[in-house]
Amino acid sequence: MKYDFDTLIERKNTNSIKYDPASRGKPEDVMSLWVADMDFAAPPCVEDALTARAKHGIYGYSEPGASYYSAVQNWFKNRFDWNTEKEWLCITPGVVSALYLAVRAFTKQEDAVLIQQPVYYPFASSVQKTGRDLLVNELVYRDGSYAIDFEDFENQIKKAKLFILCNPHNPVGRVWTRDELLRMGEICLRYDVKVIADEIHQDIIFSPNKHLVFTALDNRFADITITCTAPSKTFNLAGLNHANIFISNKDLRSSFKQEYESCGLSQPNIMGLISCEAAYTDGAEWLDELIDYLKGNMDFLDNFLQTNIPKIKLVKPQGTYLAWLDCRELGLSSKDLNDAIINKAKLWLNDGPMFGKGGSGFQRMNAACPRSILQKATLCLSYV
Repeated sequence: MKYDFDTLIERKNTNSIKYDPASRGKPEDVMSLWVADMDFAAPPCVEDALTARAKHGIYGYSEPGASYYSAVQNWFKNRFDWNTEKEWLCITPGVVSALYLAVRAFTKQEDAVLIQQPVYYPFASSVQKTGRDLLVNELVYRDGSYAIDFEDFENQIKKAKLFILCNPHNPVGRVWTRDELLRMGEICLRYDVKVIADEIHQDIIFSPNKHLVFTALDNRFADITITCTAPSKTFNLAGLNHANIFISNKDLRSSFKQEYESCGLSQPNIMGLISCEAAYTDGAEWLDELIDYLKGNMDFLDNFLQTNIPKIKLVKPQGTYLAWLDCRELGLSSKDLNDAIINKAKLWLNDGPMFGKGGSGFQRMNAACPRSILQKATLCLSYV
């Protein structure tokens, strides 16, 4: 490997929320494998670009130039065979803020929004905190994997104005197939429901799975979809607050931008622009090696659990660096399980119920760390 993913980098005392457990009511001696940022340094190309820009010494208001748009468009063309247009792009401080903006732009108070739980918890909060009604199409867990209950999906979508799709799905690790995406899309079209497609984890896919951009599958889907992407998960840039939101429908894009401007938002973070362009221009080789390393981490975790703690099972992810652990055979309530994870195993993970229906008895572990950290963490699980 050309790049080093094994070196331990000290993150305490760097204002990292991941490594400040006391501020969130956790013991000081827990290992932090919860929030979804990685413990790897960003690619050298990003560090070089940020360093060069920092040395310029002036960090005034900035907007993307031609080279930025070219880098973003080339990335999606080369990685996903998706042809995008410059005009489609809206830059926001993050995907979560884009979720809130889109919910507010495309629904009104007490309209219903459909999500598929267990799912990334800001999906539910973006609906509930904006005064919309939350609908849930609960994913079906069977034989170690998750599937969509399409009969329930259609029954629920009839009452919705908006559907938030998570692909790849966080936390369960599914990469939805062409048939699944087409079926969801057709149902949304049938009932005139718009789609927010959160595809932030799209770059981290384990072979032979393949990420398919929802909006690229059918021009009709493109006309109803807001596609949320960012380099943050891929290249460990979350603290730079930068996301690329694609909206090809002119009217939808206008409504989204109007909502964005009504919040007092304008130019993006200059360092976000710089890091995104650098990563998308020169970061592909680093990413390919990262994916191999993460696959090795998931294989290690799976083998360790099967051999040593068979009552805890890894829901093998098809994508993302997030390990969804099925702990139900331990026979503990969700409260007792979380207490044991924190106070016996000394691990800080994400408690399953925070992801909504179907999360009870599960824990989410961030496996994007040096293998030595993961080895230590798995040994700690033995104390649960």
